[in-house]
Amino acid sequence: MAERVVVTGVGIVSALGAGVDATFLSLRNGESGVGEIEHLDTGHDEFPVGEVAMSNREMALSLGVGYPSDGLRTVLLGIMAAREAVASAGLTVCDVRKSAFVSGTTVGGMDNTERHFAEAFDSGAESGSSQELVYNDCGCSTRLIAEATGDFLMMTTTSTACSSAANAIILGANMIKAGIVDIAVVGGSEALTRFHLNGFNTLMILDRERCRPFDRDRTGINLGEGAAYIVLESERSAKSRGSDVLAALTGYANSCDAFHQTASSENGEGAYLAMCKAMDMAGLTPGDIDYVNAHGTGTPNNDATELAAMRRIWKDSLPCFSSTKAFTGHTTSASGSIEAVICVLSLIHDFMPENIGWVNPMGEGAVPVTGAAAGRRVRNVINNSFGFGGNDSTLIFSK
Repeated sequence: MAERVVVTGVGIVSALGAGVDATFLSLRNGESGVGEIEHLDTGHDEFPVGEVAMSNREMALSLGVGYPSDGLRTVLLGIMAAREAVASAGLTVCDVRKSAFVSGTTVGGMDNTERHFAEAFDSGAESGSSQELVYNDCGCSTRLIAEATGDFLMMTTTSTACSSAANAIILGANMIKAGIVDIAVVGGSEALTRFHLNGFNTLMILDRERCRPFDRDRTGINLGEGAAYIVLESERSAKSRGSDVLAALTGYANSCDAFHQTASSENGEGAYLAMCKAMDMAGLTPGDIDYVNAHGTGTPNNDATELAAMRRIWKDSLPCFSSTKAFTGHTTSASGSIEAVICVLSLIHDFMPENIGWVNPMGEGAVPVTGAAAGRRVRNVINNSFGFGGNDSTLIFSK
């Protein structure tokens, strides 16, 4: 039987603030971080976003890092969250040297590429601007985050759109179960870029108001940015280090329905399979799930199909569910790990974040958490992350 995988550290930065404490305070108080664009250089200021309230310079100074990291927002966000996770778990230099680092991103260093591409295109391969394009690579962001955090045994990158960070968590857990490492720092980082904003605008799924996941009148997403990492550890390693165990990663699964490049099938087949397989791994029944942190982007397609998948499992007795994307914006590749940290906080504090912005039900009985549900015992939570192409991942965290 494979050894149980536990969570011993967490780190996070998003529009809700920098760090676990600031994040929980904002969630508990129902305070969204979504607002007007401040740091992204774009002409599309009509779209609200979930930006981290620090400039690149401010982050670089606080982290004590210089070139090239100081010009790569994905890297800066990642360093901030990864360092908090490592400190939270009490990992020593020796512990890190035996650990894996797995990070999910799709945008990578695109913000830096946007600053240099025009000059590089005009001046050729030998220009200084052309040399800057090397930092566009997603793996380069992973390497820079890892090197600024510790001397890891190994590192790798997952890039599966909005399920990237969730798949990084799955990969790290599988590495621990396979005996490759005892500890893995896993998650993802994603900065807002023009490429990113313009792309979703082209798909016509950006909301000009604050997004309203699972509301009858929802019209689209608010993009966000941020990073989060969790420290996964074999139970044996956690005991030998005397670590505080925050939660257990009891189940997970990835499915790919390949229904469409960006849309999901009407019956939510990929989401349904991911949730069912994750519950099977965890040895849980649908009735054992106390809370679902839904992917819940606020688009007409996603919310309808995710709800359809949930109804296939729970019928008319849906568990408590909510989307936290109206708090953070949709942080795309980092969303799986940002919401994983929120799920761990849910277990620690017996707390379910409210689905802010929701007013009108999509259908009978489809009412998400509408007030911060504290005081209810939360034992097992599902965290859903669904990517383009139907790459759907579900994580289950348990007390």
